[in-house]
Amino acid sequence: MEYEIQGGNLPVVICQLTQGETMITESGSMAWMGEDIQMDTNMKGGLFGGIGRMLTGESLFLNFYKCTRGTNTIAFASSMPGSIVDIDVAVQPLICQKDAFLCAEDSVELKMHFVKKFGAGLFGGEGFILQLLSGRGKAFLEIDGACIMKELTAGEVVRVDTGHVAAFEESVSYSIERVKGFRNIVFGGEGLFLTKLTGPGKVWLQTMPVASLASKIIPFVPKSTGQK
Repeated sequence: MEYEIQGGNLPVVICQLTQGETMITESGSMAWMGEDIQMDTNMKGGLFGGIGRMLTGESLFLNFYKCTRGTNTIAFASSMPGSIVDIDVAVQPLICQKDAFLCAEDSVELKMHFVKKFGAGLFGGEGFILQLLSGRGKAFLEIDGACIMKELTAGEVVRVDTGHVAAFEESVSYSIERVKGFRNIVFGGEGLFLTKLTGPGKVWLQTMPVASLASKIIPFVPKSTGQK
């Protein structure tokens, strides 16, 4: 499969499929496709696999797009302004935030990942359930805002404000650390906790989480007066 990512901060990934190649995506992500691509909808992994995906914020069913003849184009568009990043999950299984999955080759497995550390699940900003991408092949993720990739060495630590963690390799340790100092907590504007990521492995950070964007927009949304 060949592909390219276009569209700037309103991105779309355009894939060139040859006969027999298949892409999977959640419902509603396909933007356009050639006439020789056949769509099929089913619960990959059975009922429990579908329920697991629902708990991660994805749909119960996945859409499969198979090229039946020649070479055809299919495009998948991001649902929000931001970035699309391509990742080879064969190198290292990937853990990512809810709703991050956009599309992938059909050899990629999308499963539920349960956060084992109580503090990380309660205060990490993503809850106890994340997405796990494994198998082999290319996967494409939706990132809120611009994407910054950092590769951590063994024992190297990066502390991240809640919501700015988009994805990290399974080899990276994920935990929560309380902000120190009374003035920092009360006046620092960063909340009580930071996410602590410890290497080795790659992490993908996002510059504008949807929740942060919404908090900036809400004050400007006109309020209904209830009058006709």
